[in-house]
Parts: sequence; structure tokens; C-alpha cells
Amino acid sequence: MTLSFGVLAHVVLQMMTAVRALSRRDRQPASRAAWLLLIAALPVIGIVFYYLFGETKIGVRTARRMEEATKRLGRPRTAEKVKTAAAAIPVQFRQVFRRAEAVNGFWPLGGNTALLPPDENAAIRALIDDIDAARHHVHLLFYIWLEDGNGLRVLDAVERAAARGVTCRLLIDGLGSRHMARSRRWRRLGKAGVKTAITFKMRWLLFHIFFARIDLRNHRKIAVIDGKIGYCGSQNCADPEFRVKAKYAPWVDMLMRFEGPVVDQLQHLFAIDWMAHGREDISAVLDDPIPADPAGFHAIAVGTGPTIDNRAVSDLFALLMAAAEDEVIISTPYFVPDDTLLRAIHGAALRGVTVTLILPERNDSFFVARASRSYYSDLLGAGVRIAEYRKGLLHAKTLTVDGRAACIGSANMDRRSFELNFENNLIFVSEAVTGLIRARQLTYLSDAHELGREQIDTQRWSSRMIDNLFATMGPLL
Repeated sequence: MTLSFGVLAHVVLQMMTAVRALSRRDRQPASRAAWLLLIAALPVIGIVFYYLFGETKIGVRTARRMEEATKRLGRPRTAEKVKTAAAAIPVQFRQVFRRAEAVNGFWPLGGNTALLPPDENAAIRALIDDIDAARHHVHLLFYIWLEDGNGLRVLDAVERAAARGVTCRLLIDGLGSRHMARSRRWRRLGKAGVKTAITFKMRWLLFHIFFARIDLRNHRKIAVIDGKIGYCGSQNCADPEFRVKAKYAPWVDMLMRFEGPVVDQLQHLFAIDWMAHGREDISAVLDDPIPADPAGFHAIAVGTGPTIDNRAVSDLFALLMAAAEDEVIISTPYFVPDDTLLRAIHGAALRGVTVTLILPERNDSFFVARASRSYYSDLLGAGVRIAEYRKGLLHAKTLTVDGRAACIGSANMDRRSFELNFENNLIFVSEAVTGLIRARQLTYLSDAHELGREQIDTQRWSSRMIDNLFATMGPLL
């Protein structure tokens, strides 16, 4: 009798969980199907996994604070003066910018300039120089901030700035920067006059899982100095040696320095996160005018997340692929595309665009590495060039189109970046600046080996089966 009751209770719970999975909004059909299969196939475990990882709940209070901050800030208030007319955007990329406008309500802005430091350490040195020159405020948001050489040097610069009266606000992710969040150095910052906050804290984890998904992350990398200088890219605040995962090092990244009106949009994204997690109204920092360079390029920032247009990243990458006429070069460490992006890459290659995909040869995520390989055969068959970078973990997330337009930021080409992480990217049109990124991409390519059809065709069936199995699990995560 007891056994029968237990079985009946489990069946009822399975059915209730399946109904819940089917009734959730904003979920792709493939994801629904995968969760239904898991719930049905794995007694108890499938139900537990669903309630842990099956829904993108960020917590009622956090969601409310983010919504209130977004409404409070509205559009960036300095943007109207430098709003780019639609006709000023090249026709080739107009649809990309229109889709980007729909994400945060930002406008394409002209008058921007950018610099690309020669390597990861040079990027941190440039950031430190700007912090040392700051007069009003320093705003830093990094997913991973380590207590290593670069991480501590940036903290030293922040403390120097705070000592001379500059308002410094530091925001880190509770998972990615968990070691820093628990460190004495982090606690010492408050005594030095530095304001700190943590997104998605990992304290009280067992209590937390009842109210929010435990693996949601703020994956953004944003730095804004005095509201006039901004940094955007893939680089965390750490040494390239990345000692927490040293066997994959060096981490090969790209962090660009921007000046101009688009910095106001990076500031806007930081302000929403700060007001939601730091609980301080800093809307006044968006009131200061930002000078525009008459010869500068057009750009737009895009901030996405599970509560902010969770299809935008995939759509924007796909539209950039659709805009391509001659060439697309992509670098990304994590490649598990959804159907929208996969067909866009496949279709671009079939219509004669030279598409080059550069991935790391050794990946710190076993799951992603195996899932990525499941797409190789289809893409190679369409004519996509696939190269694996040999000199470390290629972590730079870049996309260049025809040497004219580029996208750089924190988002990977995987479902986590599309649907689960809070990400920031910047899209711009400039032959000169795109040329800088493209030149760096070509150095990645020169240190990579290109895969051929024969390597895929001779793959053992067992290995191919494992790759396809991990790719099938992609919609679950």
C-alpha cells in the first residue's frame, strides 16, 4: 500500500511538473521537449532538476528592483542630441540596429571613438591609467574578479581614487567572483570609502533555491570612468594566466576602450544593475553631457538577460550574418547555437560568404566542447571554415562583417548567453575600428589549425554519439 501510494504521488508530481514546463512562457519548443523527456525518463531526479534549473527565476525582489530601476532611468537623457538618424546607418546594417534598438530602447549614437590595447595586460594598464585620472566617479562591473596581479592592481587604483574623493562603485557576480566576495580585501574596500555590491549572492544557497534559479549569472564586463570613458569586451578583471583554471591558460581576450555618447549607454546598463543590487539611486550620473567626435562612428550598446529580451543575442548575431556580403569572422569560446543562429551561419556560407569560425582547441567546459563538435559536420558541409586556436583558451567574443561592422562584448554563442546570463555587447559600424578587431582575429587564425572534412568523417561513432548527446541536452541548460 505504501509503495503504491508513493508511485501514485510521484506520477501526480510528474504530471504537475510537466504541466508547469508546458505552461511557462518565453521558452523554445526544443527546450520544452527536452524538459518533458527528462521529467518522464528520470524518476525523481528529472523533477528535482527541473525545479533547480528549469525556470529562469531571478527572485521576486531582484526582478522588482530591476524593473523599478529601468523605469526610473528611462532612455539615456543625453542621447537625444546625438541620436543617429536611420538614414545615417548603412543600409546593409540598418536592420541590425533596428533590432538592437528594440532591446533596451537605446538609439544608435554617432560621434564615438575606440582604441584596442595590444593585449590583455595592456588593457588592464589602460583601465588603471583612466582610474588614476578619474575626477568624479569610477564604475566597474566584472563577472570574474580574481585576487591576482591584475585584479589587485585595479583594486589598488580604485582605493587611490577613493582616497582623493572620487566616488567608486564596484559590482561583482556572486558566483564568478565568489572568492573575491569572501576575501579580506573586498571587505577592506568599504573602510577605504569604496562602495561595493554583489549580484546573485551565493549565501544561504539552500534557502535561495526556493525563490530563484541558482545558476543565473551577471556575466557583464563594463567599466565607466567619469561618464566619458567606457570599456566593453570579454576580459574579466584577472591575469591572462587565470590561475583558477591554469591548465587552460592563457585566457586570450579583447577589451576595447570607447569614448563618446555610446558610453552613456554602458553607464545606463551599469546603473540598472547597481540600483537593483547596490540599492542606491545613481540616476543623476546620466545627466552629464558626453562630447561627440564629429568624425566618430555609429554605435549602440545592448544589454540582455533572462528578464530582458532573451532572444535578442541570437537575433542580433543572426542579423549580422544575414547582412554579410563577403566575409564573416567569428571568435567565441563557447559555441552551442540555437536553430536561429545555426541556420544563419549555414545560410551565409551557402550563399557564398566566407565564414570563418575560430574556437579554442582545449575548452574549460567539457560539456560545451563536446556539444560544439556536433555542429562541425553540417557547417563544414556548407563551406564554413572552422579553426581551433592552440595557444590557450580563446575567450574573445568577436564578430566582424565585411570589414565594416563589428560586435564585441560578453555574450558567447551559446544558449546560456542567449537565455540565462545578463550580458552586454556593443555593435558599431567603422572600417577603421572593425579593422583593428579583424586584424586581431587574423592573429588568432594564424595560431590555429583548420579542420577538414576528413577529420570529421573519420570520427568514431561512439565519439559522435557523445557529441550529439551533449548537443541534445543544450536546451535544458
